[in-house]
Amino acid sequence: MSSNASKKANPNRLAIQMVIALAAGIVVGLILMALRENIDPAVWKKINDIFFQDITAQGAEKAIGLFYIGGQLFVRALQLIIVPMIFTSIAMAIGTISDARTLGRISTKTLLWFLMTSLGGLLVAAVVGLIVFKAGLFSANLEGLTATTGSTGSNPLNVILNIVPSNIGTTFSSNTSVLAVVFLAVATGLCMNKLGFEKTATMRRLLQELNDIVTVFLNFVVTKFAPIAIFMLISRTFATYGIDYLKPALVYMVLTTILLLAYLFIGYPIYVAVGAKLNPFTFMKKIISVVLFGFSTSSSAATLPLNYDTCVKKLGVDKQVASFVLPLGMTINMDGTAIMQVIATLFIAGCAGYEVSIGSLIVIAVLALIASIGTPAAPGAGAIILFTILSGVGFTNDAALMAYTLILAINRPIEMLVTSLNCVGDSTACLYVAKSEKLLNEKVFNEK
Repeated sequence: MSSNASKKANPNRLAIQMVIALAAGIVVGLILMALRENIDPAVWKKINDIFFQDITAQGAEKAIGLFYIGGQLFVRALQLIIVPMIFTSIAMAIGTISDARTLGRISTKTLLWFLMTSLGGLLVAAVVGLIVFKAGLFSANLEGLTATTGSTGSNPLNVILNIVPSNIGTTFSSNTSVLAVVFLAVATGLCMNKLGFEKTATMRRLLQELNDIVTVFLNFVVTKFAPIAIFMLISRTFATYGIDYLKPALVYMVLTTILLLAYLFIGYPIYVAVGAKLNPFTFMKKIISVVLFGFSTSSSAATLPLNYDTCVKKLGVDKQVASFVLPLGMTINMDGTAIMQVIATLFIAGCAGYEVSIGSLIVIAVLALIASIGTPAAPGAGAIILFTILSGVGFTNDAALMAYTLILAINRPIEMLVTSLNCVGDSTACLYVAKSEKLLNEKVFNEK
């Protein structure tokens, strides 16, 4: 009895600790932001070198960067298990579903749900963004900025080519080749199904044991270090980016934040209530730890393990469904990224003097959808991939490049919220698929 009670209390205690860490990080961060504006720059530099400096940056050879080191150690520990977790979970999920029709239904429902939520987000962003654009509110003071070539633009359809890797070794050696890892995992699972249980028993046992090891490692890292790391990451974000980076392009930041929050706390609960026919308030209450964790780390990949744990243990989703839907969603379901990229493109168009018609807005939305699928689940990736959209619609004059530079400078807080949205979107898909396949434990979902 006491053992079961402690198991139920642990997730709640961790969620409370994460809320406290987030609140404390914001308060301390705001104090540091104010301090930065009101003390001698030389004194702030010393403080920054001791606590917040990125020690990998050029010229930071003598910096200590305690908060940077602490936050990065935590994020890297989570990133360490991204590839093995995605591969083993998807391969096992597909390999253990012997009924091809069931697998086909789950895959179809998952992809259709992803498409529906992405299109919903794009529609909202396009309509609201165009209204603001036509009102002439997208403008910014670009003095002091210099044009940059940014990330090299490329054809968004390259995403399709990158799905099938040409080398297994390079695929497993990088966290940026997640689409290719998913392809290999799906191919492995399908081949295991084709060969049958007896011929693949050793492989199944190996994948299961690897997945168990990953789960133990994950639970240790999250339960022991998450609150401290969240405090460090949030405090450093505010201290590093300062008020000077937050003043420009206030309209872009406010509008994007409002849209993301609305989709997170209104859009997704509606999807859960209508699509999955479940209590949206219960869902939001239980998923809040994923929201906070995604916001703090700004990485969908780093949040994947906690999202899986929450969906299975607190929302009652079957392990097979969660093992398939969540890693796939982390790879291709980027609702928040797509919304941000549409608003950012319209903001850059406004700054650079481009006209945006309904036709060009549709092109922007389609490119945002495709580009978001190929966005690595890592901090800051969404703003970097944005250059692909700008190239696709021809927004590349000097003013556009300067506005793009501004986005790169101020987008960190937006990226944090975008991550929360991306992760919760994957969770809603999990609920819908599990409920429709009668693989949802509603007793666990409704537990308080």
